[in-house]
Amino acid sequence: MKLVFAGTPEVAVPALDALLASGRHEVAAVVTRPDAPAGRGRRLVASPVADRAEEAGIEVLKPARPRDPDFLERLKEIAPDCCPVVAYGALLPRAALDIPARGWVNLHFSLLPAWRGAAPVQHAIMAGDEITGAATFQIEEGLDSGPVYGTVTEVIRPTDTSGDLLTRLAFAGAGLLVATMDGIEDGALQAVPQPAEGVSLAPKVTVEDARVDWNTPALRVDRVVRGCTPAPGAWTTFRGERLKIVQAAPVPDTTGLAPGQLSAGKNNVYVGTASYAVELLWVQAQGKKPMRAADWARGVRIAAGESVGG
Repeated sequence: MKLVFAGTPEVAVPALDALLASGRHEVAAVVTRPDAPAGRGRRLVASPVADRAEEAGIEVLKPARPRDPDFLERLKEIAPDCCPVVAYGALLPRAALDIPARGWVNLHFSLLPAWRGAAPVQHAIMAGDEITGAATFQIEEGLDSGPVYGTVTEVIRPTDTSGDLLTRLAFAGAGLLVATMDGIEDGALQAVPQPAEGVSLAPKVTVEDARVDWNTPALRVDRVVRGCTPAPGAWTTFRGERLKIVQAAPVPDTTGLAPGQLSAGKNNVYVGTASYAVELLWVQAQGKKPMRAADWARGVRIAAGESVGG
């Protein structure tokens, strides 16, 4: 089939690579979000998908909005059979959905209908799910509600961050997307409507969502830290300034610390929760680089009874 691939971040690149390597389908163009400011100088930087497409010599379309007439006209001229999508980042209007003969097919990083929305991997970890996966589905105007072509499953490991899990799903999902394109072309694959039961929503995780509540149990704290790593980054406050928690781990055999209370030894820093303590492993103070929590604690000279999150 002739394809137009839509995607923006690094996590979409494995799927684009897999389609380019498949040898069966032609990726005629790529649709991605416009260049965005990045880094200290706030220079405009192209998306990872745009960079990869340009390396491969593929036309790159960067509409400000997918409803822009110039973009819709160019898409009609290309006349794709199907448009595979991975984390494009903008809602597609009906005018765009109607152009490819076989529609737009999204690779979504959850087992639909669970975790529809922008942050399925973060929410799966924060909810304590043991299994997740990826699904390909036909895009319609509802939020991730279209019929499903196929799925792959992935175990959530006890120490997985959302970054770890998303990387594995990006590669597993790339293979699923290629297989879905093959099946659609062959006519061997029929999309199956999602069940009405089991729907859960995964809206974008905000900075406020990533604030650690030490009055919750240690397992909940651990899930929030892992689910918000690397973005938006779990955090708390210490002496009135924000302290990012880069890595932490529950320590079940510890007791005696009140929620938020710090205990710093030579090589360890513990924080109390509503159950047992959590060990801070790596932190990042405001304006500083990430460092081992024990080194941070020595530098700030934690006083007896001092707390975070107050």
